[in-house]
Amino acid sequence: MAELLGGERRTHLCGELRNTHVGEEVCVMGWVRKRRDLGNLLFVDLRDRSGVVQLAFDDGTDPALFEKASGVRSEFVLSARGTVRKRASVNAELPTGEVEIFVTSLKILGESETPPFEITDDCKTGEELRLKYRYLDLRRPVLQRNLLFRHRVAKVTRDYFDENGFVELETPILIRSTPEGARDYLVPSRVHPGSFYALPQSPQLYKQLSMVAGFDRYFQLARCFRDEDLRADRQPEFTQIDLEMSFVDMEDVLSIAEGYIQRLFRETLGVEIPMPLPRYTYREVMDRFGSDKPDLRFGMEIQDLSDAVRGCSFAVFSRALEAGGSVRAIVLKGAAEKFTRKDIDKLVEYAKGCGAAGVAWVRRAEQMSSSFAKFLTEEELQKIYDCADCAEGDILLAMADADTDRLLTQLGQLRLEAANRLGIERKGFSFLWVVEFPFFEYDRESGEWLAMHHPFTAVVDECLPYLETDKGRVRAKCYDLVLNGIELSSGSIRITDPVLQAKIFELLGISEEDAKAKFGYLLDAFRYGAPPHGGMALGLDRLVMQMLGAESLRDVVAFPKVQNASELMTGCPAEVPEQALRDLGLLKEETLLQKEKE
Repeated sequence: MAELLGGERRTHLCGELRNTHVGEEVCVMGWVRKRRDLGNLLFVDLRDRSGVVQLAFDDGTDPALFEKASGVRSEFVLSARGTVRKRASVNAELPTGEVEIFVTSLKILGESETPPFEITDDCKTGEELRLKYRYLDLRRPVLQRNLLFRHRVAKVTRDYFDENGFVELETPILIRSTPEGARDYLVPSRVHPGSFYALPQSPQLYKQLSMVAGFDRYFQLARCFRDEDLRADRQPEFTQIDLEMSFVDMEDVLSIAEGYIQRLFRETLGVEIPMPLPRYTYREVMDRFGSDKPDLRFGMEIQDLSDAVRGCSFAVFSRALEAGGSVRAIVLKGAAEKFTRKDIDKLVEYAKGCGAAGVAWVRRAEQMSSSFAKFLTEEELQKIYDCADCAEGDILLAMADADTDRLLTQLGQLRLEAANRLGIERKGFSFLWVVEFPFFEYDRESGEWLAMHHPFTAVVDECLPYLETDKGRVRAKCYDLVLNGIELSSGSIRITDPVLQAKIFELLGISEEDAKAKFGYLLDAFRYGAPPHGGMALGLDRLVMQMLGAESLRDVVAFPKVQNASELMTGCPAEVPEQALRDLGLLKEETLLQKEKE
């Protein structure tokens, strides 16, 4: 290293220098952000991960050194030694803007071709090209700040859980395939032809086994993999802050999580999150917001109009109520002046795209307009206004359906879309817990009751009598942590009673043979004394994304995938040599496709 740097040693990072360093001889190293040649004056902005400092060359500079500095270009890697002095003109936009380095020694450590795009925070180049050259894109200060912040989050995470008695255990990456919420990524085994490992969708079973093993409190920044369609807050590989605790109930797990959130936001953002966090039941958030991960930074709550419209002459409403459904609405306060009829029609089309049969609306302005008011008396219409708190200047959007749960979900989607189109400002951090989820959910297509969560989730004690008689009343000991309409975490207390676990498998249609084949090692472990335990997993990527207000996970992940799960920089996934497939037993005399046809 000494030879490479010509004996130089870096004394400071570029962004560290301040007035207190004036008069000191320093050595900095980094990349050229830009060069400004003013004839007898030459300035070079040098950048590293800490920031930017100005290098100065003038009449007092050795001519050979001045000439060398004149030859540097954008993204050259330099080592510069010199004396810190006050700048003639202060740059208030830079933390180092009051000082500069009068350079006495300059070494070019690496030359650079002209980059394919300008490396600045306000770069206008499309994301696809920037992801192809991600190593250059990552030099942009905004992305470096994001990833340094992510590092800080990980550091505080490890400190907090260590101080609270948690042990960091690594779980395997190559595991047995188990049924989860998405498709597994499979890895063929060379040693065991025809057999496959799976990449973990979560360390769920291993962390439960660590409780059986007696570690009491486990945590891990766990890498997880899911073969599913991508979106702004989803990547095929992601990181969870995974934890499990023995001899606890739900309150203990939630308390640990709340302490972590409070510590994390205080130490990384200087933001105080009030505790305890608000807590809502699943039923409550669905009825009020139409979502099990509601954004509480704005109102527009769902109103139940069923009683107000019962017996009215509008057939759409009456048919839904007669079928055992309901009529619900949201009110867009003050929107009558902002939304035209055309704007309302767009919202109606959006709702239809979400599966709704239609939307009945009222624009309560000086000249009232409505899609259904002509079917109602003035008295009936007024009852609706009073029930929904719809005043002059508001817009009411109502929907009716025989399936209330479906109706609430569609209205919840419409609520978010309406808020977006109104440009409702959403600032700050709005946390909440959602608890008491249903244990089962009814699948109308199959006519069967399915598990809403993984089959090891414990049942609320008072609901045990309903397991066989009324599955719709059974609630689970599970909980979600929600931030600004994003699910950050999901967790539960686990079943450890083998008899109850066998009953749950039976109710879910999982035979004893299937259960043993899929989860046999965990069920065997429970025969040797399993402590009561529970835990949760917080999405680290999503958490950092929300804390920074980033628009996409790609802004907080160093080397992300794009929509089709490929990485543009390395070109993966890619074909491999034919011999590699033969070694893995994947290419034989007959192709797999031919075998399937036979």
